[in-house]
Amino acid sequence: MLRKALPALALYVAAAAPGLAHAAYPEAPIKMIVSYSAGGGTDITARLLAQYMQKHLGANASIAVINRPGAGGGIGFAELMNAQPDGYTIGFINTPNVLTIPIERKAPFHWQNFDLLGNIVDDPGNFSVHADTPIKNLAELVTYAKANPGKVTYGTTGIGSDDHLAALSFEKAAGVKFTHVPFKGAAEVHNAIATKQIFMAAMNIGEAMQYQKGGTPLRHLGTMSEKRSTLAPQVPTFKEQGFNVIMASLRGVAAPKNLPPAVREQLVAAVQKAVNDPEFQAKAAGFFAPLRYLAPAAYATELKSDEAEFRQLWQTMPWTDK
Repeated sequence: MLRKALPALALYVAAAAPGLAHAAYPEAPIKMIVSYSAGGGTDITARLLAQYMQKHLGANASIAVINRPGAGGGIGFAELMNAQPDGYTIGFINTPNVLTIPIERKAPFHWQNFDLLGNIVDDPGNFSVHADTPIKNLAELVTYAKANPGKVTYGTTGIGSDDHLAALSFEKAAGVKFTHVPFKGAAEVHNAIATKQIFMAAMNIGEAMQYQKGGTPLRHLGTMSEKRSTLAPQVPTFKEQGFNVIMASLRGVAAPKNLPPAVREQLVAAVQKAVNDPEFQAKAAGFFAPLRYLAPAAYATELKSDEAEFRQLWQTMPWTDK
């Protein structure tokens, strides 16, 4: 009797084994790391994207956004890179910070140590002042800075950020000197300019427009794009005003290197479907998030090119003490 039962039991186990060994992903909540404080452009985009990635991952997927601000993004980037490559930790990486930090100092991460899932946002740089100040354009900013040495304080999301590098480039081009005040994220820069703790905010135009819509009285002095941003067509570019400063921040999604191929494919597809979702696009526009989707291969090409440019810049204009 027992001998006859054993083959049947073996067949049952064999049939069940594939389901046990290859359970559908995701089985548990996914953590999405944002390397900056809550309320900034990356954080808002991440929380919106998480909703639509959940939708397109299916299987009752759940994604929780976790903020890990500090060190210009370095704390969050390192935590993301060192997480288990199982698909349950993903996160945003931001340029130029993810590129410039390993250039300026020894860092526990490099962009090539991530599995890239796709770029989401490309947000041009910008200078904003409080609407109470008399400064209306870059020429007036230069005149004021020369007449008041050291009084133009400006906030950024950290040393080596796109905001910081842009300000250094502008100082060099205009022959002026500002005073840098680094913060942990754009939300803190916003609070500082709203309360007039700083003279100027160096922040991306999408973030600046969002804060202005929220009620903060800001005046935008110029965007650092080749052409006027569709988010703020009334704001002239730096180039229009005689200063050839081009700078922007890419914000994309990545995971620890060596994800299981099937999991990686699911995540890449979920990112792409989320960004192409008309509802996501409409809500992103409401948040002034300038979308620019790049598939992983195109994203890697862009990061490689940008890294080379920043390494060259470091040789001629180091943004911190070597």
